[in-house]
Amino acid sequence: MSFLFAALTVAMLLCAFLAFRARHLIVSALWLAGCSAILSILMYLLGAYWIAVIELSVGAGLVTVLFVFAISIAGDESAEFRSSIPRPIALIISLVSIILLGFMTISSLIALPPATEATFSEVLWQQRGLDMLVQSGLLFAAVVGILGLLSEAKVPVEEKKTAPAKELQAGRPVVKPATAAAREAKA
Repeated sequence: MSFLFAALTVAMLLCAFLAFRARHLIVSALWLAGCSAILSILMYLLGAYWIAVIELSVGAGLVTVLFVFAISIAGDESAEFRSSIPRPIALIISLVSIILLGFMTISSLIALPPATEATFSEVLWQQRGLDMLVQSGLLFAAVVGILGLLSEAKVPVEEKKTAPAKELQAGRPVVKPATAAAREAKA
């Protein structure tokens, strides 16, 4: 069983590394979904069934769909950016994170004494209350983000006023829309 945990952990770290190294954003989003799916398998094997389902549905499902949707709207342009964190500091932070992840993984493999079983509401709101709040916040942010992406763009008032001036500079005739009052004056 410990070999399975080690293999899944290595596969998850490989997916995370490949998500960073991918040149295209779509490929990176898919590697991130794979990392989230492997994490949900690990959570399931550790006995956190509800968290595994939430991670699979939100992490691998909803977030991936939002990434792909946003990338398809914005375009997949790769840009070269310099890191704001110096390379040695980033390496130290990464190593500390990997060591902590390994320590937590190994310590979770140690068998704990059986505990008394709690009720569902006690587990949900007392032991996993923060998880529920975070999941609710993520779902709310996803809904608001989708509504923002699908809403119609409104042209600011300033652009409406400056548009005829730009057309005059370009040498094109300006055609003003006929209003109801102008139509009545002509009649």
